[in-house]
Amino acid sequence: QVQLVESGGGLVQAGGSLRLSCAASGRTFSTYNMGWFRQAPGKERDFVARISWNGGSTYYADSVKGRFTISRDNAKNTVYLQMNSLKPEDTAVYYCAATALGVGIFVNEYPYWGQGAQVTVSS
Repeated sequence: QVQLVESGGGLVQAGGSLRLSCAASGRTFSTYNMGWFRQAPGKERDFVARISWNGGSTYYADSVKGRFTISRDNAKNTVYLQMNSLKPEDTAVYYCAATALGVGIFVNEYPYWGQGAQVTVSS
């Protein structure tokens, strides 16, 4: 089992940058594929990015491709989401999640979730 805690959210102007961090507990972090999802008010939780257990494979939603970068440091039990060129439509609660199985782009593939971090992008 793994517990996840996000940090780094906040308010930023359009065009700015933020980096989210997700710290994981447990000695088996390096065996999990990790994902970032986001949920805007009144909308479903959407896939943003995912990274394989060893960092060798990443995948992004089209809406963030070229602007966001997912990475991980297994020595620190942490996964990151660097967000550049932010847009007002990126405003949402961002969640990190962990899974030992699956492709990693669907909400129901992830049994472990953090509590979320608010990201607000002003125009």
